[in-house]
Parts: sequence; C-alpha cells; structure tokens
Amino acid sequence: MKRKKISLSIAALIIAFSLSCMVTPNPDSLSSSVTPIIAAADSDYTYGSTDLFNYQKYSDHIVISSCKSMDMTSVEIPAKIDNLPVTEIGMYAFQLNTMKSLQLPDTLNVINPYAFGMCKNLTTLTIPDSVNKIGMHAFEECPALETINFPNHLVETGDYTFDNTPWLNAQRKIDPLVTVNGALIDGRTCKGEVVVPSSVKFIASGAFAKNNEITSAVIPANVSNIPDNLFWYCSNLASVELKGAETLGFGVFGTCNKLTDLKISGKLKKIDGYTFTDNTSTATITFYGSEATWKSVEKPESDAFLQRAKYIFDENHTEPIEVLRGDANCDGQIDLSDAVMIMQALANPNKYGLDGTAELHLTEQGKINGDMNGDGLTVGDALAIQNVLLGLGI
Repeated sequence: MKRKKISLSIAALIIAFSLSCMVTPNPDSLSSSVTPIIAAADSDYTYGSTDLFNYQKYSDHIVISSCKSMDMTSVEIPAKIDNLPVTEIGMYAFQLNTMKSLQLPDTLNVINPYAFGMCKNLTTLTIPDSVNKIGMHAFEECPALETINFPNHLVETGDYTFDNTPWLNAQRKIDPLVTVNGALIDGRTCKGEVVVPSSVKFIASGAFAKNNEITSAVIPANVSNIPDNLFWYCSNLASVELKGAETLGFGVFGTCNKLTDLKISGKLKKIDGYTFTDNTSTATITFYGSEATWKSVEKPESDAFLQRAKYIFDENHTEPIEVLRGDANCDGQIDLSDAVMIMQALANPNKYGLDGTAELHLTEQGKINGDMNGDGLTVGDALAIQNVLLGLGI
C-alpha cells in the first residue's frame, strides 16, 4: 500500500516551532535545533519488510526504519533491498536492541539520530567508508562500546553522538579535544584556555556544552559553521575568537553570562535569532571587517546581547599563516598522501613541484608544512611523516 509521507517542509516547520518555544530550557536537558538528517530528495515512499527489518522504499534508495526483533545477538544490514541501495538507518531504528555485533553495508551514507542508542551489548563499531553523517545521540548510552573504527575521511556527527560510551571516555583521557579526521566530536572535559587546532574543519553541535571549566576558546579559520549549542551553559567562558565563522547557530552562546570578549570573522553572514539566548553579559565584539559589512550580516536586530555590546571594527585584521607540520598537500590532515606529495615533487618537479602542471602539485604553503626538520624539503621529510604516522616521532 502506497502512502504519502508528510511534507518535509511541514515537518521542518513543526520541529522549528517546537524548538522556538524552548528559549529557556533546563540546563540539565540540553536541547538542539538540529533537525533529523534527511538525505531523501523526494517525499514519496512505500513501506516494506524483510524477515528482519522494516523499511521505507524510495525511488532510488532504501531507509531501514526498524528491526522486527529487539533481542538479537548479531545484526547485519544488507547493502541492497529490492535491488536498491540501503543508504540510511532511520531514527530510533535499533534503539535498545540487545545486539552484540553490527555490520553496516558499504552503501550507507547516513545514520540518523538515536538509531543505535542504548544498545547495551554492542562492543565494536566499524563505520563504512561511504558514511558521511551520523546524527545526534546515534550511539549514546552504549556502555560496552569500546572500539570505533572510522573511515579515513571526515564524518560529521551531532550532539552527544557517542556520549556515555567507553570509547569516548578513553579518547578524552588521551586528549580532551576529541578529534577524528578533521572533525571535533567532543570537548566537554576541556579546561581553561582552549585552542582548537587548525586541522579541524567541522565541529559537532554541543561539543563544549555545559562545560564550566573552559574560560576561553579559539575556533580556527577552517570552521565556517559555528554549530548549534556549541558553548551552551559554559558559565565561565569569558573570551571567544571565531576566526572563520560565516554562520552562528541556535544557542551557541546561550547562558554564557561571563562572555565579555567576542571576536568574529569578517566573513560572517548570519546570526541565528537564538544564538545569544538567555545571555545577560555585556561584551565587546571585535568584528574583523567594516561597520558596513557588519550591518549587512543577517541577525536579530532586537537581540538584547547585541544591543548591549560595544563594537570594534578591525578592517586591517589578517590571520598569521598557520603551519600544520607534515601537511604537504594542504588538506588539513597528516597522512601517507603527504609523504607521497613530497616524493612526487622531488622526483618530478615539472609535474608536481611548485610550478607543476599537475592539478595537485606542491604549493608554497605545502612546502613550508612539509619541511619536518627545518632544513628544506627532502626525502627525509617524507620518511619523518611516515615515522609520525607509525608513532615513532620525527
């Protein structure tokens, strides 16, 4: 039987209205304006089922919506159903399932919010290379989840995606700034002055939320979207610099009542109507651009925080060049491809050198980054990068 799904625009309106009523939430119950991740281009589907799963069938893909049994030892999700690729796991699809092992297909792109939350026996997760987004709370409260194998690329996550798992607890002990392949997943155990490394390109919503130990934060130029609830209820946060911000999301500085120094990129285009919700502080806002550019930014003109603020317009601000040692191909991370770039540039400079004909060739910044030993770019730098990747040091 064919059914018409509720219009996505209507669903989004309902969600937005519900969240707009939560301008003064309980600090112990963090809310987000992040809506469920929807990869579907069309809104028509038919319901279907296999022996194990219920699903939604679209014209070109399948979304697993639920599992017929909550009591399973092993779950293997197929790559195809009805000759269509399985590209999504729906919201709540496997929540509270007793599975111990999980195998995801290499057709999967999106794991939606709450999909595997509270799966108490799940011990290991291998995220396929095809996955690019994992929603909020997707693996929250999985008390046996000790191992997570990520693909070798950036995967976007949401609020509390891996909260209360042994994996996250272990990562925090290694570094309170939990980053994987350019994505900052969590920073809620950081203390004092926090500088997010320049290799980070994406930050999860709520990554620092309710952290009362941080006093300042610097977000690098690579991060253009400042996500919802990033510093929500960070009660001792006094200073923040957003070097590359183009948009500020819902509740970014909600109830940050000691925030007195805010520096914002001149690339800023939009401030959400609730970015500064329940914020009673008076801050100095330094905008890295002209007053005319600031006036062109889409923002809530009646916002009390913005009205109280004092403004400095710094049109001459320039960011110092940040060196990410080892990043010879300037992709924001260090991996074997950087060693390959150095070797190619040295072996065939006409093609891969500074003025090379190849589309991907060495740049001046890459030459600086790749010089691991300070003696110019040599074969030794490629070897040094490999040693770093092996944990052997330079």
